[in-house]
Amino acid sequence: MLKNRRTFLQTVGLGVLGLPVLGDSFYQNAFGNVAVPKATQSPLKKFGKAKSVIQIWMWGGPSHLDTFDPKPDAGREYCGEWNKPLATNISGIEISQSLPNLAQCADLYSIIRGMTHGSFHHEIASYWMQTGREPGGGLVYPCVGALIAKLKGYDAGYDSPIPPYVVLTTAQGRFSECGFLGQKYKPFVTGGDPSKTPFLVSGYVVEGITPERRQTRRKLLNELDLFGRLAEEDELLGKIDAARNNAYQLIEGDAVKTFDLSTEPEKIRDAYGRNWFGQACLMARRLVQKEAPYITINYRGWDTHKRHFETLTRRQSEWDMGLSTLLKELADLGLLETTLLWWSGEFGRTPKIGWDSPWFGGRGHYGTCFNAVVAGGGFQGGRVVGETDKTGEKIVSRPVFPQDLLGSIYQQLGIDPDAPMPNEKGINVVNMPPASEHGRLTELVH
Repeated sequence: MLKNRRTFLQTVGLGVLGLPVLGDSFYQNAFGNVAVPKATQSPLKKFGKAKSVIQIWMWGGPSHLDTFDPKPDAGREYCGEWNKPLATNISGIEISQSLPNLAQCADLYSIIRGMTHGSFHHEIASYWMQTGREPGGGLVYPCVGALIAKLKGYDAGYDSPIPPYVVLTTAQGRFSECGFLGQKYKPFVTGGDPSKTPFLVSGYVVEGITPERRQTRRKLLNELDLFGRLAEEDELLGKIDAARNNAYQLIEGDAVKTFDLSTEPEKIRDAYGRNWFGQACLMARRLVQKEAPYITINYRGWDTHKRHFETLTRRQSEWDMGLSTLLKELADLGLLETTLLWWSGEFGRTPKIGWDSPWFGGRGHYGTCFNAVVAGGGFQGGRVVGETDKTGEKIVSRPVFPQDLLGSIYQQLGIDPDAPMPNEKGINVVNMPPASEHGRLTELVH
């Protein structure tokens, strides 16, 4: 069964990444008097017990001022009419007025307000945030999900019809997620829409084919296979028959049931929100319950160059509802300690708003400083790491670079970020580059 899933994943093509290497000039502009980081080994060697990761990827880059780092005193030039941040259930922490549900469960997550890498380009920033490495040097590195699929999946004896690295529901397409590890470690991209019934999952659920119709087809196929019945002892035909039975196990067994959201109570589905994102969060929770090592929700639509606030007014409530319900359910089910959740885009958006034509209240790309959120998996909740200035344009304290965040995630999964990365090509690299001089997220570890 597992072999067939691997073969299926290997049919997906391998992308090519050709990206320039950034210089260091952005650091001074970003941090002012904050020291420029240099690569050093992290002192943190404590390894956590997280079993699964849910990555909420805010594709396009969400604004930090309008999510987890509001600046109500900066004026209309920076915050528009969104100048009434909400107090959370943790004293001293405020978040955007558009996130009332997340404000009531801030004890479950921590905010990283000092994320930075300096890239303002989608492809470069996405690669950097998901691999921990600047592009260039002739190698395409695997993203976090691919390496975890190897180290916590196939290489760790993971044997499930559900692949170890699942993406809901669209591939990112910015770079080859598996990198030099090879196509075996590419994500399984579900396709479909989890808010629709049925949720049409590629390779598992086919539109118009009910379980009853599938059984009828299987019965008819067996009745027509006269040659197979006459040559039952033939070795090749035996292999074909075994492959066919494995395929039926995939589309009729526990895996396909996992993707069937209609089995969830109506009140649970309503709590997540009857929309794509809310039901994707519910699907992620079900995959965690099946011990899938890595799940990504690729959430499009955050590249808000134009009419930024109009988009946020329409959509911010969706992910506030879905994400807060996911966090609370994981906690209530006793899964948050072993499930690490991280929320981020590839960068943030310009603190200063473009009010004139053609932007009409838009925000551009901004890699100087932005936010990430982590929860569970051994990370403490109710904390804030890093600080930006009064307009959200520069980091005042505690910069956190992609390799700092991702290296900390590895450690919470019991993966040594400084260990050699196993690979069939014999490439001599470590799992994650050394932490910056500011270090990994020791302040968030239990």
